[in-house]
Amino acid sequence: MPGLLGSERQFTARYSRPILAARDPKATPHHLQAGARACEALHRQVLPFLLRRVKEDVLRELPPKITQDYYCDLSPLQRSLYEHFSSQHLNAIAPTNKVHVFQALHYLQNVCNHPKLVLKPEHPELARVQQQLAAQRSTLSDIQHSAKLPALKQLLMDCGIGADGTGGAGGAPECGVESVVSQHRALVFCQLKAMLDIVEQDLLRAHLPSVTYLRLDGSVPPQQRHAIVSRFNADVSIDLLLLTTSVGGLGLNLSSADTVIFVEHDWNPMKDLQAMDRAHRIGQRRVVNVYRLVTRDTLEEKIMGLQKFKLKTANTVISSDNAAMETMGTDQLLDLFQLASGPPAGGVAERAGAGARSVLDALPDLWDDKQYEEEYDMANFIKSLNKVQ
Repeated sequence: MPGLLGSERQFTARYSRPILAARDPKATPHHLQAGARACEALHRQVLPFLLRRVKEDVLRELPPKITQDYYCDLSPLQRSLYEHFSSQHLNAIAPTNKVHVFQALHYLQNVCNHPKLVLKPEHPELARVQQQLAAQRSTLSDIQHSAKLPALKQLLMDCGIGADGTGGAGGAPECGVESVVSQHRALVFCQLKAMLDIVEQDLLRAHLPSVTYLRLDGSVPPQQRHAIVSRFNADVSIDLLLLTTSVGGLGLNLSSADTVIFVEHDWNPMKDLQAMDRAHRIGQRRVVNVYRLVTRDTLEEKIMGLQKFKLKTANTVISSDNAAMETMGTDQLLDLFQLASGPPAGGVAERAGAGARSVLDALPDLWDDKQYEEEYDMANFIKSLNKVQ
């Protein structure tokens, strides 16, 4: 319904500006009243058109879904790359250059996931890192150089996956390795196919060869995807299914798994929720445990904070408590625009500003649809690091 909420300028003047002014610590009673009136007017506009029914409301027999953040610390190599970029290059990026800012955020996300994702031949730190690793008789393929791979290994073993043997090389069921049926079966989600490659090669094949797995990502032809899903659901001896978050669409049913692990995260919380619900859906008979690997004191904590902010905003505007005007709870909506606590000190979020106003200003600029497209080129951005000193 174009025009229902006015143009962007009208929306800002009518709703955003009064609400933000009401959340200012120095707001006057007039500002508070104007903010409350703006919230009520916004509710009145959208209430007749928004109705949401979630599975928990209509499927009482559905087992619960338990979501936990699993924190891990950056490895020394990751921290060195992260701090080097933050101190040497972050301040040189022009705030008005949105493409460059997005590339910087993407770079830091890749550092949090694995150094391999950024240490390409054109990287200015590659020679130094190679010398350092050679002195330590190590390589980038060693899992201790990534915070998430040891954490993922421990999570899988805690679930009884890969904890019972050393098996032969390979790991995939078609390799002929006779496997034991595990108590739990897991979905492991990444955003990038490159990160899936790292999980498969450096962790599963090198350290958990007894684990049986299948893989489903954008490189699998669409006509073969249904067969992979059917095979995973039918064969309980297959421990894992490795997936990218965006593959499969809304209709993918993976209720044979009861554990979901996110190695990477999306700015858009709905994408991660959709991925979780491929296991937590009709037909699921067991409690679904969702683990999200988060590197402490990094950009990822900012991403998770924005996910929670967006979800709280949506849940306040569209909820069963807002079935009528007298129960809309506009005070709760106003409370969303005040951050309870700032981001961790020393992180990139602190440089970007931690106030509610800066968070709100940044929300429309966070890219969702093209964040992880294959054609998204980091090579030129990494080359540019050589020029920024």
